[in-house]
Amino acid sequence: MTYQDTITLSTSVEGEMHDLTEDVAKIVRQSDIRVGTVHIFNVGSTASIGCIEFEPGLVHDLPTEMGRLFPPSRHYGHEQTWHDGNGHSHLQATTLGPDLTVPIREGIMILGTWQQIFHLECDIKPRERRIIVTVMGD
Repeated sequence: MTYQDTITLSTSVEGEMHDLTEDVAKIVRQSDIRVGTVHIFNVGSTASIGCIEFEPGLVHDLPTEMGRLFPPSRHYGHEQTWHDGNGHSHLQATTLGPDLTVPIREGIMILGTWQQIFHLECDIKPRERRIIVTVMGD
């Protein structure tokens, strides 16, 4: 059996993070799937999905460190092509990845105590984001 739904969210600034855990858990519950997996996918190339302890320190640290790893620069090849100022955004999002898969047992996501599902906006301007959530199993 497969069930699919969409989470939509508006982002305002680069580095903005959202905790999607409860939204995804609600979709899993609606699916009536007891054993399987849930796949969470960000549509777009300048944001990412992952797992982290969603607490203020790490919510600050992750975007800060991604900015240090891939800072804004006009020297990226993407800037030479498009001149839109977000070459670093693409690199950050690609490094973290657009998706996450979590196992389901007894209709509940199997996450550790300190694991929450996040969305990280890497782009330099506000965006309307679609996150596709697909639940598969029995």
